[in-house]
Amino acid sequence: MRERVIINEVGLRDGLQNQPKHVSTGDKARLARALVDAGVRYLEPVSFVSPKAVPQMADAAALTAQLPRDEGLHYTALVPNLKGYQLARDAGYTTVALVLSTTDTFNQRNLNMTLAQAIDSCRLIIEAARADGIATRTYISGAFACPYDGTTPVNVTLDLTRRMIEAGSDELAIADTIGAGHPQQMKDIMTPLIREYGAERFYVHLHDTRGLASALAWTACDLGIRRFDASVGGLGGCPFAPGATGNVATEDLVYLLEAVGLDTGIDIQGLREAVRIAEAATERALGGRILRWIDSQEARGKAVCLS
Repeated sequence: MRERVIINEVGLRDGLQNQPKHVSTGDKARLARALVDAGVRYLEPVSFVSPKAVPQMADAAALTAQLPRDEGLHYTALVPNLKGYQLARDAGYTTVALVLSTTDTFNQRNLNMTLAQAIDSCRLIIEAARADGIATRTYISGAFACPYDGTTPVNVTLDLTRRMIEAGSDELAIADTIGAGHPQQMKDIMTPLIREYGAERFYVHLHDTRGLASALAWTACDLGIRRFDASVGGLGGCPFAPGATGNVATEDLVYLLEAVGLDTGIDIQGLREAVRIAEAATERALGGRILRWIDSQEARGKAVCLS
């Protein structure tokens, strides 16, 4: 039996939050259905943030009510503060994602807090969630580099990760928020964390700004990481992180992991329909490299076998 890998689909949230064209709740629900039909079982569909700051997420509660309810689905809501946590809890989410950026500047732009205030905020949310029986995943945003202050020292990322573990966060996600990382950084960050806490506690969140997302994913995988974020069609970008482009495409990550013998449970051909829905909704050409290759082969009349 092949070893299972979890891919957490963040296209509905991270992928859409920065899109200039408004995406309707109905289109988001159709995209969620297509992703589930393709085999996706972990999704982060919404964030409970100020609609003035992130207009695309103004329908978080409405979308939540329209999400597929198939057995075995796991939904996470991103929450920036205690108020957002309370909204997510009341909407029925059993897992919430928190964000802690690595610098004062990034926290100010993203959360309107200093680093110290953001640490305290995360601790309060984790404490409240534990009391409510809700799981937490804390994202260490800008773990490789800050969009404002440059390369993040490894010891800063390690220290913040350890603080959040000590605060009681169930899971941690090491996030290359602007796609500035390289494989050696991944090794330098993840090796001591895995040694101390075990690989099963960690997610890796990658953007493909400089074309190294797949290399970083493979490095993390080789170190033992089996939980990844990805975004269908490579959708993505952060409104508070200048220069951040799309997340690693779900279809490319699925192809990589399946090619080395791991089991994602996700069908690339099924993801093609999800990409089509996302393209129509955003009025953008989307799709990872593997889909362009499949299209080129089919255009030449060649059958494509991905197994």
